[in-house]
Amino acid sequence: MENNLNSPNREEYAIVLDFLPNGYSHDDRPMFKKTPIVQAIGKNNFTLLELVPKKDIFLQPSAEVYIGDKERDKIHHINGRLALNRLTPTAKAEIEPLVQKIVHENQARFVEFFNKAQPLSTRMHSLELLPGLGKKHMWQILEERRGEPFKDFADLRDRVKLMPDPEKIIIKRILKELDREEKHYIFLD
Repeated sequence: MENNLNSPNREEYAIVLDFLPNGYSHDDRPMFKKTPIVQAIGKNNFTLLELVPKKDIFLQPSAEVYIGDKERDKIHHINGRLALNRLTPTAKAEIEPLVQKIVHENQARFVEFFNKAQPLSTRMHSLELLPGLGKKHMWQILEERRGEPFKDFADLRDRVKLMPDPEKIIIKRILKELDREEKHYIFLD
């Protein structure tokens, strides 16, 4: 599945989780028919992807690669999305630190979620989907953001008393969504 040209949420960059220069070990085709495989996670929507690198390209875990619609320097094509259970052990071990890095480097994007989150229904607010965030914290966040939007995670922690670390709960939620067993998705599409 190539990046959908009509999708507003397509990934432009991905981070390598694992590089398999000889393809998958369970692939029983002859060696000359196997292609190298890259397992990666999208930087924007945390999409798990299977990529095929260009000839003679060797990639290390944590390397950032361009996968957008313009000329790609390291990736030949995108095979498609990957399920979490299809990742190699190396790729699985890389996910949490990379999600932490992406959230930390894009703090403004995730603070914006706290500033603009809306109700899902008359009984549930999207803020309540975050692990460890109940109605009490939700009401405090809604009250505090009425006066002034939150500037960063530190501002959020200072203004909402006894709230769990906002950066950590965002990371936990993204990791839960990667399992693809949630009813509602906040950060993955």
